[in-house]
Amino acid sequence: MESAHYFSAQPAGPSTRKPLTVDLVGATRHLQTSSGIFSPDGIDKGTAVLLSEVPPPSPRGNLLDIGCGWGPVALTMGLMAPSAQVHAVDVNERCIALTNENAASLGLTNVKASRPEEVPADVEFSTIWSNPPIRIGKDELHSLLLTWLPRLAPGGNAWLVVQKNLGSDSLQRWLAAELDSTFTVTRESTSKSFRILRVRKASL
Repeated sequence: MESAHYFSAQPAGPSTRKPLTVDLVGATRHLQTSSGIFSPDGIDKGTAVLLSEVPPPSPRGNLLDIGCGWGPVALTMGLMAPSAQVHAVDVNERCIALTNENAASLGLTNVKASRPEEVPADVEFSTIWSNPPIRIGKDELHSLLLTWLPRLAPGGNAWLVVQKNLGSDSLQRWLAAELDSTFTVTRESTSKSFRILRVRKASL
């Protein structure tokens, strides 16, 4: 599948729904997926590394999943932090619909997927998790990250999974240079050719 296909608001071709069975937060979940989205057949390797390597999200406040796909990250956050509000953003309308439907099927009233511009501008995030869309291109990726990472709440953490051969080390250096002095950027771990990067906002 061409990368541009699932980065479009309205992907080309018909939306073909099908059932998806995955393990999330220690249990088997029966969900829905679709054609024209990222990793429609299950949890991709990068997201699997993210979910297995990072600490639990903040138990309260606002949490964010950047690029939600059919919802594995947002649903995991919602299951792990039932008292928090999970915002899931994507430009792909199929992803937004799927994540909302999958959240509803799991009874997760604390998960809401939407287009990025629909998230209120004054919302700050205690935790951000993302397998960012590296293949959209460097300029678009940088713009995306600089839209959301500065919205970390004081003391908040963002966890990003990036494949080593797709520029994880250069992205770490770039983030450290671009974000202001209230942020620290570190490489927390390496697993299966992926790096886990942590962006922390200093506490007040």
